[in-house]
Amino acid sequence: MMNHLVSYTDSAPKELQQQTKGSFKGDDGKKLISARKAQAVIVARRPDSGGKEGSVISLLANHFLVEFDPSQKIYHYNVEITPHPSKDIAREIKQKLVNNNSAVLSGATPAYDGRKNLYSPVEFQNDKLEFYISLPIPTSKLASSYGEMSDLKEKNEQHKLFRINIKLVSKINGKELTNYLSKDGDDWIPLPQDYLHALDVVLRESPTEKCIPVGRSFYSSSMGRSKDIGGGAVGLRGFFQSLRPTQQGLALNVDFSVTAFHESIGVIAYLQKRLEFLRDLSQRKTAQLTSEERKEVEKALKNIRVFVCHRETVQRYRVYGLTEEATENLWFADRDGKNLRLVNYFKDHYNYDIQFRKLPCLQISRSKPCYLPMELCVICEGQKFLGKLTDDQTARILKMGCQRPGERKTIIEGVMRGNVGPTSGDQEKEFKLQVSREMTKLTGRILHPPKLKLGDGGHVRNLTPSRHDRQWNLLDGNVFEGTTIERWALISFGGTPEQKSNVPRFINQLSQRCEQLGIFLNKKTVISPQFESSQILNNVTLLESKLKRIQRSSSNNLQLLICIMERKHKGYADLKRIAETSVGVVSQCCLYPNLNKLSSQFLANLALKINAKVGGCTVALYNSLPSQLPRLFHIDEPVIFMGADVTHPHPLDDFSPSVAAVVGSMNWPTANKYISRIRSQTHRQEIIQDLGAMVGELLDDFYQEVEKLPNRIIFFRDGVSETQFYKVLEEELQSIRCACSRFPGYKPSITFAVVQKRHHTRLFPFETDQSPTQNHFLFENIPPGTVVDSVITHPKEFDFYLCSHWGVKGTSRPTHYHVLWDENQFTSDELQKLVYNLCYTFVRCTKPISLVPPAYYAHLAAYRGRLYLERSESLGLFRSTSTLSRAAPPKTAPLPKLSENIKKLMFYC
Repeated sequence: MMNHLVSYTDSAPKELQQQTKGSFKGDDGKKLISARKAQAVIVARRPDSGGKEGSVISLLANHFLVEFDPSQKIYHYNVEITPHPSKDIAREIKQKLVNNNSAVLSGATPAYDGRKNLYSPVEFQNDKLEFYISLPIPTSKLASSYGEMSDLKEKNEQHKLFRINIKLVSKINGKELTNYLSKDGDDWIPLPQDYLHALDVVLRESPTEKCIPVGRSFYSSSMGRSKDIGGGAVGLRGFFQSLRPTQQGLALNVDFSVTAFHESIGVIAYLQKRLEFLRDLSQRKTAQLTSEERKEVEKALKNIRVFVCHRETVQRYRVYGLTEEATENLWFADRDGKNLRLVNYFKDHYNYDIQFRKLPCLQISRSKPCYLPMELCVICEGQKFLGKLTDDQTARILKMGCQRPGERKTIIEGVMRGNVGPTSGDQEKEFKLQVSREMTKLTGRILHPPKLKLGDGGHVRNLTPSRHDRQWNLLDGNVFEGTTIERWALISFGGTPEQKSNVPRFINQLSQRCEQLGIFLNKKTVISPQFESSQILNNVTLLESKLKRIQRSSSNNLQLLICIMERKHKGYADLKRIAETSVGVVSQCCLYPNLNKLSSQFLANLALKINAKVGGCTVALYNSLPSQLPRLFHIDEPVIFMGADVTHPHPLDDFSPSVAAVVGSMNWPTANKYISRIRSQTHRQEIIQDLGAMVGELLDDFYQEVEKLPNRIIFFRDGVSETQFYKVLEEELQSIRCACSRFPGYKPSITFAVVQKRHHTRLFPFETDQSPTQNHFLFENIPPGTVVDSVITHPKEFDFYLCSHWGVKGTSRPTHYHVLWDENQFTSDELQKLVYNLCYTFVRCTKPISLVPPAYYAHLAAYRGRLYLERSESLGLFRSTSTLSRAAPPKTAPLPKLSENIKKLMFYC
């Protein structure tokens, strides 16, 4: 594979900006060539001054302009602290150092990132400095021998001495950054990361001192009381902040944020809340944990920090695991080598009778035996919740963070003017910064909705969504392409006798609703509905044999299996895997509680999903893409739209594979049916490892369907963080090219765009004339079709924000599209119109969605792959919990292969 050098966030000379079709080559001797003589991948530049289509709308964005003095020098110092402290302790050391050594530091209040970087607006007295600082931290190892514990007399905490070496690394100014941000600046200079990073640390200094930092966000009780979200977790309010180069200059992006923290309560009380089997703890005084229960307890407590309440100390301990033995069976050697029983030790030294003797102790050292009884430990405050939130906890967190636009705007403005925000300290004055307290005013455009094509009893009917939310209904129309489902079956898991008695009515009403929508669903199932116990979902072998029996009874020709469950069940994952990889049938699951009312909307939603899964489609664009974008698209030159996503396991899981999915459209010019390829890959690998093979297979399938290879590939990549943009582009563009090179002489034009939903830019309607109607308007979300490609977007690269959906709850999050490579040479208007129109073709609903469909389908397909893995995860995920060091991720097990008759269907939607 060729080695490509990426030019980070920078632009080529004008003559190189024209990215050549079918080739990476630039002119010989350009300054792109690295010392390794590698070829450069140049990130796409904005092709024009922005789009022009649509009606104008006045908006506010949560970006706050940061003006800096380019001549202001910042002195970057490297900090070495010995012994190596935690970030919290490092900050305390820095604070004490600054307070005690003002003269040596030239009176400066430097900004510190808690690790190795210190930034000062003035030069210190010397380029190299050494200090010694002592802090009241116990030097005890907590008792590699417990005997030392008693010697740490409660009120006389010992002091720990730290050596701090400070060395000047560089002197930087803002001239290059000013040049980079300037419209007249050299289009080829790289983003000056050093000055930008320095300013970022400076603006984070004050919030870091006053709040709990988590990633790029800060949480504080000053923004509202914490809220119990159940299961030993609390939700805390805070704000996100990030410094961004934009067209208007440097801007601070500030947003409201909510996240979950561990509740600061006793470990025993915490476990009672967190784990169902420990709710009634009285019995735990007499019964030990089973090995499975012990694994669950260890999983819940691992890596959490605790303090002890049987003596006064500021020491904090990290939980590395649990003891194998119960507390009553634990012995340890004191400093004289004498063996002591742990329960006797606590009685003799602290006059404390350990109650929960059958429970294990916490192991609080990585290597030595160091034990703490659970009942004497309390969870430290301010720790982000580790692991996966339950559905209920997630719902409560989302509710806490769900503010209408007007409320969210008020909260964000409060942060900028408040006493814990980025402007609450002296850093602005010290570093000669001016941070605006006002949101950025800008104009966006509202794109017109496309005319849609629906069915109407064999005829084509057109419709333009004219409602404010751009929803359309199918009450008096059919889906564009309805399917005929002759052979189907129904299986039920659990349910009360009354619920089961509703099944015939459900079948009848669903069949009628399908008929109204132009879908034929036989009123008779191939075998009578099968009623099984919910327990079957816990037994994989039995579940598989039941499903295979149903398939056999329909001569192995079943088109659809409808599954009704009494509640959400983890066996859903097994059911989908067995149906799609072993039995070979698409399935549609629903819950008994939804069958009580049988609303027309519920039945229609179910019918749309069923129709899409068995090969139909809901809607098409009335004016085909070639007629809408005639400069680029032609009816006889097919185009494929692809979407790709990678999902990673949750943060505490250091075992499971990541799952990559790629989807591709299989019809032209309608472009509304997508088939998928799903693969497991190395744990937390961001790049799609098998992309070349997956794209190659999709191109094969496209050729079979359309009888031509696509002239253009429009590739939407989801799940990429900004720091990975260029690595992903470099490697994945090459993989796509390799896939194309399998076909002799085939060099399609490729556009590679990253799609981001996980960003913090929010747009708010803005009216200067505040009449009562306008006040109401300010609390509304921006309308579907709102696009912004100026002021708050990248200074030079081709990106835009598009809000294609109507936000019913909370504040709409526009999707950020960032084009990294564009051989198709889209104009801003063309690409924005294409993406917005595609958002109307999603098969599951009758409204535009928030994300371009190929990216959404890739997300759904990757989620399906994750479900296939769930059974093996639940059996093997925590095999290695007793080993205290994080091992290398294991070899990735492949996903089970899809049945042939499923492969070409949208089974994942």
